[in-house]
This record gives sequence, structure tokens and C-alpha cells, in this order.
Amino acid sequence: MAAPNGSLNCEDFSLFQEMLKAMRTIDDRIVHALNTTVPTTSFSGKIDAKQTCKQLYESLIEAHQNRDRAIKACIAQKSELVGQLREERAKDGNNLKLIKELRHEQTNLKLMRSELNVEEVINDRSLKVFFERCRIHYIPPKSK
Repeated sequence: MAAPNGSLNCEDFSLFQEMLKAMRTIDDRIVHALNTTVPTTSFSGKIDAKQTCKQLYESLIEAHQNRDRAIKACIAQKSELVGQLREERAKDGNNLKLIKELRHEQTNLKLMRSELNVEEVINDRSLKVFFERCRIHYIPPKSK
């Protein structure tokens, strides 16, 4: 499930997290998807498990790539803002409002960067579950 407009709200960290949560639905439901779409050996003749696993894998990889791009775009946007605020602070180091805003934006930037680590864990978990269930039906091509 992608964000409605294809990008995340980078301004408000809580909205950023909510959109990521919505985008992670496919990973949250991977076990259910595998249980309902990949047949057991007794039903393997009724459903094309190879095609089902291939489609699920492609959806999973596309979701991972979309989230990765969105998170990195927000990180780039926040990094630029933090850079601008640092320049302003260098010119006016006594402006407490500016210093407070810089700290706030730096904290948000750190939190967004930590989401990349969360993504890695989620992606690894989802792919592990996928391979455990689909390895006999479909082996994806080597990633580039």
C-alpha cells in the first residue's frame, strides 16, 4: 500500500511515521498472504504457485523500493533544511528560537535516518518468510 500521493509528509514526523505504517501493510500481512495464496502440497495442482509467488515477490520488492525512495527523499529534504538552519545559526548564534528550531529539525533527521534501519529489519523479515514458503515454487532473479 503506497502513500496516497506517492510520497511521505516530511514536515511532521508523526505523519511521516503514519504514512510509513500504511506503506508497510504488505510486510505486516506477508504470512497471511502466503497462507491464503500459496497452496499446500495437497492443493498444489489447483493453483499456479510459481506465478503466485512471483507476483507476491514483485509486489514486496516494489513496496520496499518505494519506501526506501520515500524515506531517502525525506532525509535529503531534512538534511537540506538542517544545513540552512546551521548557516543561519552561524550568522546569528544568539537567536534562541533559531537554535531551538535547529535542534528540533536535527532530532527529526536522526529519527528519519533510524527508519532506514527499521526498514532493513522489516525487509529482511519479510523476505525470510517469503523464501521459507516460496523457495520450492519460485526463486527470484539475483538482485543487482
